[in-house]
Amino acid sequence: MAIAWNVPGLPFTLSPSSEAAWTIAGTPATVTASAAPHSDIFIDPGAGTQLNAESMLNAATLLGVPPDGDFQFSARVTVEFASTYDAGVLLLWIDDRHWGKLCFEFSPDGEPMIVSVVARGVADDANAFVVDGRTVWLRVSRIDHTFAYHASLDGKTWRMIRFFAIDGTSTPAAIGFEAQSPTGDGCVVVFDDIRFTRERLGELRDGS
Repeated sequence: MAIAWNVPGLPFTLSPSSEAAWTIAGTPATVTASAAPHSDIFIDPGAGTQLNAESMLNAATLLGVPPDGDFQFSARVTVEFASTYDAGVLLLWIDDRHWGKLCFEFSPDGEPMIVSVVARGVADDANAFVVDGRTVWLRVSRIDHTFAYHASLDGKTWRMIRFFAIDGTSTPAAIGFEAQSPTGDGCVVVFDDIRFTRERLGELRDGS
Protein backbone atom coordinates (compact mmCIF):
# COMPACT_ATOMS: atom_id res chain seq x y z
CA MET A 1 0.00 0.00 0.00
CA ALA A 2 1.31 3.45 -0.93
CA ILE A 3 2.36 5.73 1.90
CA ALA A 4 0.03 8.72 2.29
CA TRP A 5 1.37 11.99 3.66
CA ASN A 6 -0.57 15.08 4.64
CA VAL A 7 0.81 18.43 3.50
CA PRO A 8 -0.76 21.36 5.41
CA GLY A 9 -2.75 23.46 2.97
CA LEU A 10 -3.56 20.63 0.57
CA PRO A 11 -6.96 18.86 0.80
CA PHE A 12 -5.59 15.53 -0.47
CA THR A 13 -2.77 13.19 0.55
CA LEU A 14 0.47 12.74 -1.37
CA SER A 15 2.70 9.69 -1.76
CA PRO A 16 6.50 9.95 -2.07
CA SER A 17 8.48 7.97 -4.61
CA SER A 18 11.08 7.61 -1.86
CA GLU A 19 10.55 8.55 1.78
CA ALA A 20 14.24 9.40 2.12
CA ALA A 21 14.00 12.08 -0.58
CA TRP A 22 11.33 14.21 1.11
CA THR A 23 10.68 16.07 4.36
CA ILE A 24 7.61 18.05 5.36
CA ALA A 25 7.79 20.53 8.23
CA GLY A 26 5.65 23.24 9.77
CA THR A 27 2.28 24.84 9.27
CA PRO A 28 2.19 26.43 6.77
CA ALA A 29 4.16 23.64 5.18
CA THR A 30 7.70 23.64 3.87
CA VAL A 31 8.40 20.66 1.62
CA THR A 32 12.08 19.87 1.02
CA ALA A 33 13.33 17.46 -1.63
CA SER A 34 16.76 15.98 -2.22
CA ALA A 35 17.15 15.15 -5.90
CA ALA A 36 19.22 12.04 -6.56
CA PRO A 37 22.23 12.20 -8.86
CA HIS A 38 21.38 11.70 -12.54
CA SER A 39 17.62 11.77 -11.99
CA ASP A 40 14.96 13.21 -14.28
CA ILE A 41 11.54 12.72 -15.83
CA PHE A 42 11.99 13.05 -19.58
CA ILE A 43 11.30 11.02 -22.73
CA ASP A 44 13.49 12.38 -25.52
CA PRO A 45 11.42 13.04 -28.67
CA GLY A 46 14.60 12.73 -30.72
CA ALA A 47 15.84 9.49 -29.21
CA GLY A 48 19.10 8.45 -30.82
CA THR A 49 19.94 11.94 -32.08
CA GLN A 50 21.68 13.19 -28.92
CA LEU A 51 20.09 16.62 -29.44
CA ASN A 52 18.47 16.75 -26.03
CA ALA A 53 18.54 15.25 -22.54
CA GLU A 54 18.75 11.54 -21.86
CA SER A 55 15.43 9.75 -21.34
CA MET A 56 14.85 8.96 -17.65
CA LEU A 57 11.86 8.42 -15.35
CA ASN A 58 13.61 8.21 -11.98
CA ALA A 59 13.25 11.64 -10.34
CA ALA A 60 11.99 12.09 -6.78
CA THR A 61 8.24 12.76 -6.77
CA LEU A 62 5.58 13.55 -4.17
CA LEU A 63 2.15 13.18 -5.79
CA GLY A 64 -1.54 12.93 -4.98
CA VAL A 65 -4.88 13.03 -6.80
CA PRO A 66 -6.70 16.33 -6.23
CA PRO A 67 -10.48 16.68 -5.94
CA ASP A 68 -12.49 16.63 -9.14
CA GLY A 69 -13.10 19.91 -10.91
CA ASP A 70 -11.21 23.13 -11.44
CA PHE A 71 -8.30 24.06 -9.20
CA GLN A 72 -5.25 26.28 -8.81
CA PHE A 73 -2.17 24.74 -7.18
CA SER A 74 0.91 26.88 -6.55
CA ALA A 75 4.14 27.02 -4.57
CA ARG A 76 7.24 29.12 -4.13
CA VAL A 77 10.20 27.11 -5.41
CA THR A 78 13.81 27.62 -4.30
CA VAL A 79 16.56 25.52 -5.88
CA GLU A 80 20.20 25.13 -4.83
CA PHE A 81 21.36 24.99 -8.43
CA ALA A 82 24.66 23.22 -9.08
CA SER A 83 24.48 21.46 -12.47
CA THR A 84 22.74 21.86 -15.81
CA TYR A 85 19.03 20.94 -15.69
CA ASP A 86 18.87 20.84 -11.87
CA ALA A 87 15.25 21.79 -11.20
CA GLY A 88 12.35 22.09 -8.83
CA VAL A 89 9.11 21.12 -10.53
CA LEU A 90 5.34 21.19 -10.14
CA LEU A 91 4.41 17.88 -11.74
CA LEU A 92 1.17 16.81 -13.39
CA TRP A 93 1.21 13.01 -13.69
CA ILE A 94 -1.12 10.56 -15.43
CA ASP A 95 1.23 7.71 -16.39
CA ASP A 96 4.75 7.12 -17.70
CA ARG A 97 3.85 8.46 -21.14
CA HIS A 98 1.37 11.20 -20.20
CA TRP A 99 2.52 13.97 -17.87
CA GLY A 100 3.50 17.62 -17.68
CA LYS A 101 6.26 19.49 -15.85
CA LEU A 102 6.48 23.17 -14.93
CA CYS A 103 10.15 23.59 -14.02
CA PHE A 104 12.45 26.11 -12.40
CA GLU A 105 15.60 24.84 -14.02
CA PHE A 106 19.31 25.63 -14.42
CA SER A 107 19.98 26.22 -18.12
CA PRO A 108 23.07 25.14 -20.10
CA ASP A 109 24.06 28.83 -19.99
CA GLY A 110 24.12 28.73 -16.19
CA GLU A 111 20.92 30.77 -15.76
CA PRO A 112 17.83 29.90 -13.71
CA MET A 113 14.96 29.58 -16.18
CA ILE A 114 11.27 28.69 -16.40
CA VAL A 115 10.84 25.60 -18.59
CA SER A 116 7.78 23.51 -19.45
CA VAL A 117 7.62 19.95 -20.72
CA VAL A 118 4.54 17.95 -21.75
CA ALA A 119 4.60 14.27 -22.67
CA ARG A 120 2.05 12.66 -24.95
CA GLY A 121 3.94 9.46 -25.75
CA VAL A 122 7.23 11.37 -25.91
CA ALA A 123 8.10 14.70 -24.33
CA ASP A 124 8.51 18.14 -25.83
CA ASP A 125 10.74 20.83 -24.30
CA ALA A 126 10.06 24.58 -24.20
CA ASN A 127 11.99 27.41 -22.53
CA ALA A 128 10.07 30.44 -21.25
CA PHE A 129 12.14 33.13 -19.48
CA VAL A 130 15.24 33.63 -17.35
CA VAL A 131 14.88 34.41 -13.63
CA ASP A 132 17.37 36.56 -11.71
CA GLY A 133 17.72 34.53 -8.52
CA ARG A 134 17.08 31.09 -7.12
CA THR A 135 13.43 31.52 -6.12
CA VAL A 136 10.24 31.77 -8.17
CA TRP A 137 6.53 30.94 -7.83
CA LEU A 138 4.95 28.27 -10.05
CA ARG A 139 1.25 27.46 -10.56
CA VAL A 140 -0.74 24.68 -12.21
CA SER A 141 -4.43 25.29 -12.92
CA ARG A 142 -7.09 22.91 -14.19
CA ILE A 143 -9.92 24.46 -16.21
CA ASP A 144 -12.43 21.82 -17.31
CA HIS A 145 -10.29 19.28 -19.26
CA THR A 146 -7.40 21.69 -19.86
CA PHE A 147 -4.38 22.78 -17.83
CA ALA A 148 -2.55 26.11 -17.56
CA TYR A 149 0.99 26.75 -16.36
CA HIS A 150 1.95 30.14 -14.92
CA ALA A 151 5.05 31.55 -13.21
CA SER A 152 5.52 34.62 -11.03
CA LEU A 153 8.43 36.62 -9.65
CA ASP A 154 6.44 37.90 -6.66
CA GLY A 155 3.62 35.40 -6.09
CA LYS A 156 1.05 38.00 -7.18
CA THR A 157 1.39 38.73 -10.90
CA TRP A 158 1.40 35.61 -13.05
CA ARG A 159 2.83 35.12 -16.55
CA MET A 160 1.27 32.39 -18.69
CA ILE A 161 3.77 29.73 -19.72
CA ARG A 162 1.54 27.15 -21.34
CA PHE A 163 -2.09 26.14 -21.96
CA PHE A 164 -2.69 22.54 -23.03
CA ALA A 165 -4.64 19.30 -22.71
CA ILE A 166 -3.52 15.69 -22.34
CA ASP A 167 -6.12 13.45 -23.95
CA GLY A 168 -6.36 9.74 -24.65
CA THR A 169 -6.21 8.44 -21.08
CA SER A 170 -8.85 7.71 -18.45
CA THR A 171 -6.44 7.69 -15.48
CA PRO A 172 -7.04 10.55 -13.01
CA ALA A 173 -4.32 13.19 -13.07
CA ALA A 174 -2.17 13.48 -9.96
CA ILE A 175 -0.32 16.66 -9.03
CA GLY A 176 2.53 17.50 -6.72
CA PHE A 177 6.25 18.09 -6.55
CA GLU A 178 9.38 16.80 -8.25
CA ALA A 179 13.13 17.39 -7.87
CA GLN A 180 15.73 16.45 -10.48
CA SER A 181 19.45 16.57 -11.27
CA PRO A 182 19.87 14.93 -14.69
CA THR A 183 23.53 15.81 -15.28
CA GLY A 184 24.71 16.41 -11.73
CA ASP A 185 25.25 14.87 -8.32
CA GLY A 186 21.94 16.00 -6.84
CA CYS A 187 20.44 19.22 -5.53
CA VAL A 188 18.09 20.43 -2.80
CA VAL A 189 14.73 21.99 -3.63
CA VAL A 190 12.44 23.79 -1.17
CA PHE A 191 8.73 24.28 -1.84
CA ASP A 192 6.82 26.66 0.45
CA ASP A 193 3.94 29.17 0.27
CA ILE A 194 1.97 26.13 -0.94
CA ARG A 195 -1.59 26.97 -1.94
CA PHE A 196 -4.53 25.02 -3.33
CA THR A 197 -7.90 26.51 -4.23
CA ARG A 198 -10.91 25.11 -6.08
CA GLU A 199 -11.46 28.56 -7.58
CA ARG A 200 -11.65 28.52 -11.38
CA LEU A 201 -8.98 30.59 -13.12
CA GLY A 202 -10.90 33.30 -14.96
CA GLU A 203 -8.26 34.64 -17.34
CA LEU A 204 -5.11 33.10 -18.78
CA ARG A 205 -3.22 36.22 -19.80
CA ASP A 206 -4.22 39.15 -17.54
CA GLY A 207 -1.73 38.44 -14.74
CA SER A 208 -4.30 37.02 -12.30
